[in-house]
Amino acid sequence: MRVILALLFWLSQSLGLLAETMTRDQIEPYIIPPYALGEQVTDTGVWSLRNSGGAEAGYVFETAPMAPLPGFSGAPINMLVMLDLEGKFIDVRLIAHNEPIFVSGLGEAPFRRFMEQYRGHSINTPMVVGTSYGNTGGDGGLVYLDGVVKATASVRIAHESILAATLQVAREKMQGIQSAPPAHPDPEVDEALTWQDLVDQGIARNLRITNAEADAAFAGTVWADDDPEAQADPSGVYLDLWLVDIGPRSIARAVLPPEAFDDLQRFLSVSPFDEPLLVIDAGRHGLVGADFVRNTAPDLLGATQDGLPIALRDADLIFSTLPGVPEGSAMILRTDRRLGFDPARDWIFEVKAMRAHGMFQPEIGFASFTLTHSTPERFYERATPVKPLPPWIEALRNRAVDLAVLGVALTALVLALGPGMNRLADHRHFTAIRLGILAFVTGYIGWWAQAQLSIVTPLAMLRTAVDGGSFAYLLYDPVSLLVWAFAIVGFVAWGRGLFCGWLCPFGALQEFAHHLGRLLRLPKWEVSALWDGRLKSVKYVLLAGLVATVLFAPDHIDTAAEIEPFKTAITTFFIRDWVFVAYAGFWLVLGLFTFKGFCRYVCPLGALMALGGMLRGRDWIARRAECGSPCQLCRVKCGYGAIKASGKISYSECFQCLDCVTVHNDTAQCVPLILAAKGRSLHRAKAA
Repeated sequence: MRVILALLFWLSQSLGLLAETMTRDQIEPYIIPPYALGEQVTDTGVWSLRNSGGAEAGYVFETAPMAPLPGFSGAPINMLVMLDLEGKFIDVRLIAHNEPIFVSGLGEAPFRRFMEQYRGHSINTPMVVGTSYGNTGGDGGLVYLDGVVKATASVRIAHESILAATLQVAREKMQGIQSAPPAHPDPEVDEALTWQDLVDQGIARNLRITNAEADAAFAGTVWADDDPEAQADPSGVYLDLWLVDIGPRSIARAVLPPEAFDDLQRFLSVSPFDEPLLVIDAGRHGLVGADFVRNTAPDLLGATQDGLPIALRDADLIFSTLPGVPEGSAMILRTDRRLGFDPARDWIFEVKAMRAHGMFQPEIGFASFTLTHSTPERFYERATPVKPLPPWIEALRNRAVDLAVLGVALTALVLALGPGMNRLADHRHFTAIRLGILAFVTGYIGWWAQAQLSIVTPLAMLRTAVDGGSFAYLLYDPVSLLVWAFAIVGFVAWGRGLFCGWLCPFGALQEFAHHLGRLLRLPKWEVSALWDGRLKSVKYVLLAGLVATVLFAPDHIDTAAEIEPFKTAITTFFIRDWVFVAYAGFWLVLGLFTFKGFCRYVCPLGALMALGGMLRGRDWIARRAECGSPCQLCRVKCGYGAIKASGKISYSECFQCLDCVTVHNDTAQCVPLILAAKGRSLHRAKAA
């Protein structure tokens, strides 16, 4: 008792402080040049990101304060995200976590490599963890992030945390981020249109500025008197600009003659993501300056949408227009829809008026005139927004085959151990059948499906319950959840036996070790009945210590849970630091001499499962009045020490191996049956 109290006191002293957001000094080492950390902009740990010139370039933030999704340790995974102003990931860095598989199993390297995949991807692009199904061309823009083998559930939790926090920042700080797939011309739309139709429907829009209006834009500046032509003819036309989006074929045909239309289509076949914009100026502005170079960005023209700039570039096409289209300086500009431009939503076209003041090294001044434009939605089509499936459904899809195989196998096992128990135990090849099932459990359930149950899961659930969090993370590992479901069925029906005796891969390894020891004729080491009872209480003390760790020192639970060798022997195939391998190997070597010593004396999950022996619905193993007195055969043959001297079964220690059932039903082994048979023979002899 003193030892337990001392342990609890030490755990209480190890209680960490509640997580706080990182300070400037803690964040700055993670910022990669040429970026620099700006000022904190929210109390949830969002900081501004500055470029080398000091201008705002994006945001830096932690995920845990905004998306505290619990991992398998019960604690959130904290990551630092760098996001630019266009919603693209600059970097994602791992800050802190307690995921058991990465802490001392696989190591953090694969976890960090997973996070490197976010770089360059936009938050507007749906991203999922997994692999593409079928034809990758039909995924509608989904980005698939490679998970980490043996740790997919943990990386799904990390992925959901990253997206939840990032979208929260985007909604609050980046209102210009596009929220729907951009439109692109629908080749199936074919309308007969004229230039006048385009004008009447607002498809072709006009910006007309007189000389007087241009003068007024420079009024009160040093350039106010630097355009004599405007002052001489105030009512004259300075800018008479027409703007029309000729990406849709119906519109292009209403503007361009057949030869120019064909040239445009050839251009778009090479650059399918470009949106062509026809600009005509019938005034004296002229669209571009004297130094403009073809196939470059126009110096006097610009555009924005949602407050973000639109990159315009000359398409370098030589063309003519149909009769009726205004004449003047004309050019076709292009912009890339992949950069976020949506031609079916309002955008602003800007024309700059430029003036020079002075003769030697003149001062250059600009005034801007704008025109709002959009093209009717009917000319465009949009990719159907791809909504990633909920993570638990993605997990089900990824493990569908394993779930089907396990569903059939586990159902068959439950039926065999329940209604078919006596038939199974009486089979002449029962031992071979049992070992075959245990081989399947070790190879398929353990090493292949990675469904070794662990005390970590119940402890994480306890921590989640204490913290008031969500249990959704359990759905990210559906294979283990299925095994848990069957283990709980067995827990209610038979106690610990179904899991501990039939579904635990490490328990199966220990049983194989014991059979190997018998084949090698190694001595058996068994403790006395007195010490057997004492040692069986150790697992309950260890379980209590783990529960105390969750409550008083949760940051240390991943280390404390290493009392289980499951991660080493099953999850990582013994590929770990030597101390963990030596620990797991010790229990398997001991199994050569002592039958399943870890399961009987140490396993904290077994201690939890042992409660099922007290809660089971019935005593399912048949007993006779002679069991215990005078017959002790079942008790002697029980390797688990689960049969008392009275002949009663101690269900909290019973592993449901069915050895005692085999003896109970065998007329050649069961003493009461043998004596009864001899009595019947003697009676018949006397009667004769």
